[in-house]
Amino acid sequence: MLAFEKELLAHPTDLVMVVGDVTSTMACSIVAKKLGVNVAHVEAGIRSWDRSMPEEINRMLTDSITDYFFTTSTLAGDNLLREGHRQEQIFFTGNVMIDTLRANESRLQQPEVWKELGLKEKNYLVMTMHRPANVDEEHKLKEFIQSIDDNTQGMPVVFPIHPRTKGILEKAGILMKNIHLVEPLGYLEFNYLVKHAKGVLTDSGGITEETTVMNVPCITLRDNTERPETIDIGTNELIGTAPKRIKPALEKLFAGHWKQGQIPEKWDGKAAERIVEVLSGMLK
Repeated sequence: MLAFEKELLAHPTDLVMVVGDVTSTMACSIVAKKLGVNVAHVEAGIRSWDRSMPEEINRMLTDSITDYFFTTSTLAGDNLLREGHRQEQIFFTGNVMIDTLRANESRLQQPEVWKELGLKEKNYLVMTMHRPANVDEEHKLKEFIQSIDDNTQGMPVVFPIHPRTKGILEKAGILMKNIHLVEPLGYLEFNYLVKHAKGVLTDSGGITEETTVMNVPCITLRDNTERPETIDIGTNELIGTAPKRIKPALEKLFAGHWKQGQIPEKWDGKAAERIVEVLSGMLK
């Protein structure tokens, strides 16, 4: 915050734009407002209604002092209206994460693990797990891993694993026959795997957006989500954090009974263009 304050004092501006829900999003918003600078928030208004998530606190505090809101859905706009913000402050522009995906789809790269594991299109699963509620308790992580490993019907699961999670798994001494741990992958390689997968198991939020746009079934290991449109419209299903729910979800996937998702409105790769158009209009 001190460094950003120095930056703003050295280079004054009329508007500070922040993106997403990380702690720096909130921190830079606070600095800007203290210096009397207007704030615009991209991905504003999304809510999980779970204040135990650090990201939810960041979102709510950022939006409470934001001047202009750029939203990914009409639902996000409704959330902001209920919190007392004015309609003229809210602009439904779409999802900038999908802008990134669309811009890079032709550049996706097959990772080395594809040949190393002999992967074939739609004949493997991708898994990610990083939330403390799922990975910090050794016994719970062990249950998750065991349940997934036992119910893939022999299909390989590629798990790009965080070093901290890897340490917990190694300590637990879990033997896995279908789950393959690999080093973290870059954006282009990871999304190549997602695009060609049979399905994805995750506790992430952003990945549920990408699977929806790429029409890949997604099983989310969480009790709530800040991206309900991926469930109501997309390919995502929220199954909770009980390991026993993994088996029926995978059975549904392998039986070919997964829902056919659609792409939410304005998730078309043009969100940034709409944001620039709004900002340009403000300057006239």
